[in-house]
Amino acid sequence: MSTAQRVIKNTGFLYAKMAITMFISLYTTRLVLNALGASDFGIFNVVGGAIAMLGFLHAAMSSATQRFMSFYEGKGDTEKQKYIFNVSTVLHFGIAILLIVVLLIAGYFFFNGILNIPPDRVFAAKVIYGALILSTAFTVLSVPYEAVLNAHENMLYYSIVGVVESLLKLSVALIIVKYAGDKLVLYGILMAVIPFVIRTIMQVYCHKKYEECVIAPRKYFEKDLMKEMSNFAGWSFLGTTISMISFYGQGVVLNFFFGTIVNAAHGIANQVNGMLMVFSSNMLMALNPVIVKKEGSGNQLEMINLAITGSKFSFALLAFFAVPVIIEMPYILKIWLKDVPDYAIIFCRLLLIKTLIEQMVITLSTSIAATGNIKQYQIIISLLAIIPLVATYAFFYYGYEPYLLYIIYIVHVSNRCFVISVYFANKLCGLPVKQFLLDVIMKEIGIVALAALIPVFLYYRMDFGVVRLVSIGLTYTISFCLLFYFFNLNTKEKAIVTTLVESVSQKLPRR
Repeated sequence: MSTAQRVIKNTGFLYAKMAITMFISLYTTRLVLNALGASDFGIFNVVGGAIAMLGFLHAAMSSATQRFMSFYEGKGDTEKQKYIFNVSTVLHFGIAILLIVVLLIAGYFFFNGILNIPPDRVFAAKVIYGALILSTAFTVLSVPYEAVLNAHENMLYYSIVGVVESLLKLSVALIIVKYAGDKLVLYGILMAVIPFVIRTIMQVYCHKKYEECVIAPRKYFEKDLMKEMSNFAGWSFLGTTISMISFYGQGVVLNFFFGTIVNAAHGIANQVNGMLMVFSSNMLMALNPVIVKKEGSGNQLEMINLAITGSKFSFALLAFFAVPVIIEMPYILKIWLKDVPDYAIIFCRLLLIKTLIEQMVITLSTSIAATGNIKQYQIIISLLAIIPLVATYAFFYYGYEPYLLYIIYIVHVSNRCFVISVYFANKLCGLPVKQFLLDVIMKEIGIVALAALIPVFLYYRMDFGVVRLVSIGLTYTISFCLLFYFFNLNTKEKAIVTTLVESVSQKLPRR
């Protein structure tokens, strides 16, 4: 099976998961918001929002372990992978203990002057935070198993686990709707149980399926490998920790100046952004192990070409869905939520624009990580990541509107992506900068601008409602697909699209 066919098949599994989990997630969010109310939902997002923060941490540690697993999978060295798995297990056990201690210490400061929470809900917030600490430990300990699944490109099982997780979250939402006591406390506790269940499911499967999943640290342990992985994970952890602080700090700063109602809008924006990001992140989950394997096999030219192609498709998959949603955000939020929190519309729009910018170069960071030489890259992006949070605090102090937070982060992301990531991809991976900026970035911006012209015209000329929503969706979809195919894809990339269309058409029922 060719690389393109393998990525397409695995992406198909992940999209099937997405179709199920997105529907469940939309319904679950509506149940939770209505059951908790805007204020308690805001409290969960500012305190339990650290669960979302752990997504960054989880991604960093998983990518570090996956880099080594996929690298040696590309080399075909199964024995080395046993050492990697055991070293990774020991490493993440230590990280889990460290994070528990750090979160316990941080909790004292959070609840003594930092968080702006109504006095009668402080106890509930502390219970959520305590449950979060346990959730953290199991999230970290699951990393070696996720890395194994990704290195083997086993997206079918990964998708099944994702569906199970969504069903568990739906079950939690249904329980709190019927619960007569403190719904916020019960919601926080039950949400913390889910990572434990998911970790157990993955552990049992991986030990039965893959020979490298053998827990024997005394037998499969190398001091030099531990040092190499710790060094890589350490620099990756630094960059992600600063980004994590910056991300979580957004909610804290909003809470400090504007209270929990604005946190509810911030939480809705993150939900919408997360749901739309799965369209591109699913493809990246299937593609990233292949990029690292190319580096492991010594084929750097093919690796960077694959990364450029991945960048095009990642952006296209998000832009295909996100731009019509950005245009019709007021109507979409109205039909999704009974009561739309203040600032939710503009928060959602600006956050999606920020994410679209990130998608333009997202595979370049995978290529940089694949080389293993990430020290300078992580130091620079870590230093830059804290600037927007400080700037936001300063502007809010002088009375600026809450949405300025997102504008500052858009400026920050643009500099990080188009300057830092492109520079290091050129230095470490041989990225042709001029060709990339002109043939990929500029074309992507131009295509979205042209495809959005008619939909924006319809938005201002047609009445609010489902007819306008459908009209905007159809005109944008047709325009974007034609422009992207004919003006942004090279011959090889068009062949990939043709293969995908043929593969789908062959599976459709025939009369």
